Amino acid sequence: MAFPNIDPVFFELGPLQFRWYGLMYLIGLTAAYWLIKRKAAARALPLPPEQVYDMVVFAAFGVFLGGRIGYTLFYNFSYYSHQPWKIFAVWEGGMSFHGGLIGTIIALLLFSKRRGVPAATVADLAASVTPIGLGFGRIGNFINGELYGRETDAAWCMVFPTGGPACRHPSQLYEAGLEGPLLFTVLWAIGRVKTPPGTIFWSFLTGYGLCRFFVEFFREPDQHLGFLFAHVTMGQILSTPMIVIGLAMLARGFLKERRAA
Repeated sequence: MAFPNIDPVFFELGPLQFRWYGLMYLIGLTAAYWLIKRKAAARALPLPPEQVYDMVVFAAFGVFLGGRIGYTLFYNFSYYSHQPWKIFAVWEGGMSFHGGLIGTIIALLLFSKRRGVPAATVADLAASVTPIGLGFGRIGNFINGELYGRETDAAWCMVFPTGGPACRHPSQLYEAGLEGPLLFTVLWAIGRVKTPPGTIFWSFLTGYGLCRFFVEFFREPDQHLGFLFAHVTMGQILSTPMIVIGLAMLARGFLKERRAA
């Protein structure tokens, strides 16, 4: 299949460039705001619209700061340790989901404490809408022609502009489908039944870890890292604790509720 080769910049105004990747983040955050506001109202939660807005702003800062710091620590520490000023060059790219997740958790814990809203409630609300941003974000990666897959002879393989002459898996689209619509549907179904507080968040943690671990078998590892050992990638190493901790906390929550009953 031919790579569509979409211009990453969808609008220019003088020296300003507006990119599809940034637009995807904006769509994800806007959708998160409206969905969380609706969920909070439907469940009569103590979150008026202005607090929902604050919550999304806290989460956005956590995503961007955590994602950038996580990338420098997990994926390219040697480079940034020698050129620390480059950490602030966000226009050059480089974001880590796992770092963004840690940053968002910290930010939402601060929000929960300042607003007096139970942390589990905030975590469940945020996790239930996060797959929207993840799905759109992966589409942004595809438009940018980055984070492409490994070489393959599959009928749907593509030649990416920066991936050499090899035909590769469009792994960004695999991730978009798994981390976006699939994970969103699973969390939506879980949210329709009565579960212990925190179940949606821990289900998200487990589900994302599984999706990411699977897609890493098709995704080309970062060139400066490669395979760490026995064809294991950094993405798989960082996703494994998510799966283990998520499953353990889900079991803990249901056992605790069973004992209470």
